[in-house]
Amino acid sequence: MARVSFVDDLTPISDFRIRTAEIVAKVKKTKRPVILTQRGRSAAVLEDVREYERKADRLELLESILAGMRAAEKGAVVSHAKAMAELDKMLHD
Repeated sequence: MARVSFVDDLTPISDFRIRTAEIVAKVKKTKRPVILTQRGRSAAVLEDVREYERKADRLELLESILAGMRAAEKGAVVSHAKAMAELDKMLHD
């Protein structure tokens, strides 16, 4: 994951209006998000679509893992054999 550089990746909205294509090209090239500022405060984030999708997929996976861990803590689990049978059924139906 590309980290934000607070020196290079903060852009006032007024600059963004003038240099939109250039800033979008920079985001695509560096894979780093740009933080748009308004009146000196953060206002929005411009991010590469593929990076956004990758993060969204990762977040969904982590949320699923957390849900599974919470279910296991409550004892809401099934045997490995049953889980594999259900998975096999889902994949082959």
